[in-house]
Amino acid sequence: MNPYLQDIRSLFETGLDLSTLNDSRILVTGATGLIGSCLVDVLLTNPHRNYQVYALGRNEERARQRFNNYWETADFHFIRHDISLPLDSDICFDYIIHAASNASPNFFKEKPVEVIKSNIIGVENLMEHGIRHGMKRMLFVSSGEIYGEGDGREFTEADSGYVNCATPRACYPSSKRAAETLCVAYAAEYGADVVIARPCHTYGPYFTESDNRVYAQFIRNLLDGKDIVLKSRGEQYRSWLYVVDAAHALLTILTKGAKGEAYNVADEQSNITIRALAELLAGAEDRQVVFDIDDANGNTTPITRATFSTEKLAQLGWRPLTTIAEGLQHTLAAQRLLLR
Repeated sequence: MNPYLQDIRSLFETGLDLSTLNDSRILVTGATGLIGSCLVDVLLTNPHRNYQVYALGRNEERARQRFNNYWETADFHFIRHDISLPLDSDICFDYIIHAASNASPNFFKEKPVEVIKSNIIGVENLMEHGIRHGMKRMLFVSSGEIYGEGDGREFTEADSGYVNCATPRACYPSSKRAAETLCVAYAAEYGADVVIARPCHTYGPYFTESDNRVYAQFIRNLLDGKDIVLKSRGEQYRSWLYVVDAAHALLTILTKGAKGEAYNVADEQSNITIRALAELLAGAEDRQVVFDIDDANGNTTPITRATFSTEKLAQLGWRPLTTIAEGLQHTLAAQRLLLR
């Protein structure tokens, strides 16, 4: 049994209710990404579903592989499209979940313009389509990176830290900030119903081959039978969340969140350093964490500490179901199954 799929089934066994979405058309952009594909999995695993799911992505071959189990089902539809271009469709999507944004650090370096476009222009294109076709609500999947560098305290939704906008690396947090403002501007000027989610660092199986986020690199090393190599001291302190819990939180915000509001998405019990994350993964595979520090200070990220208050999200009735140790073990096991 794939533990990732069992975790999704457990959401419904423990009471996830998506009846609000019945008789609707749901568009998920970024559908082949880590979070987007999990959202599609959750929506189509719902034993009581009565809606149509439209998965939008640029790569149809990847989508066919990822959604092979659903491809021929009547309530699944794939739309091949780049969301930085206008959406030429007459379909009325009642609910739009905009999760299309490359969160892999190598893209921040190599394709910063495209990262910005998918966030800002993507919101514009989806909002314009939604307003013309009677959209009920949009969920914009932003990022906890919008907070930048703070003073060490956990971020609430009202906080804002420092981001050096005059760097290519700022393409991600700065465009996410601007896209959030664009969302609330559409709400104020045109009456659009929009809610915003700010996920922390999210992990899970089915990450793409180009994903170079640290957890993905660690897992590749382990599945290749290698030790984990840290290029820094690994002291950066982060909130982490298993992707199934993240998808659960996003659907909770979509169905229960207050119009125009933003919600942090994190697990306050899963705040650890990069080094601790590496040690958890390595321990699960009986491997070692070794250090190969190749810079002066052993710290290559601009944000040293990023943890988030989830009190606002908890008030909607959400709570994580998976500990970080369980989530990492399930991620390893599910990713191993993909290699068979």
